[in-house]
Amino acid sequence: MARYTGPRWKKSRRLGISLSGTGKEMKRPYPPGEHGPNQRRKISEYGLQLQEKQKLRYMYGLNEKQFRALFNEAGKLKGVHGENFMKLLECRLDNLVYRLGLARSRAQARQLVVHGHITIDGRKMDRPSYRVKPGEVIGLREKSANLGIVKEALEERSFLPEYVSFDENKMQGTLTRLPERDELPAEVNERLIVEYYSR
Repeated sequence: MARYTGPRWKKSRRLGISLSGTGKEMKRPYPPGEHGPNQRRKISEYGLQLQEKQKLRYMYGLNEKQFRALFNEAGKLKGVHGENFMKLLECRLDNLVYRLGLARSRAQARQLVVHGHITIDGRKMDRPSYRVKPGEVIGLREKSANLGIVKEALEERSFLPEYVSFDENKMQGTLTRLPERDELPAEVNERLIVEYYSR
């Protein structure tokens, strides 16, 4: 299954969550379509598990194969499976570019990485799935320092997570530590995702 590239606002309203992180999609907080406001559906337990899985997958912009592989990898780590999984997702390079405020969305962050604008410890890195380790420095290539979309994104940034630091002068950010569960998306119930894959 390929990565989803369709209308994200529709998907956000269907899942009842802002996939972009801005909340703009939720001005009409009901599913899309003619009967959206009047839908009264009873969702089965399996449906709830699938919905939670899809929320997280669309939020981070992964295809099913990548998502499942990362989930399996998280199961081999010490600690709570679901929390480890969310931490691995949060340490992806495209996500951290978004968290640092260098892009307005994860999709835009992914594009910046793929087009070769991002560096890790001074080396060009064009893999969005690269797992950033604590202490590694995420920066912009010299040629990319004056990109308009980056400047706009930084101006609009309203929040910087505590597990990253950002140097405005050098335009560089660092993953200082792994995130805690309470610093990750609260609207996702990772326990249901573990149940979904444990069937």
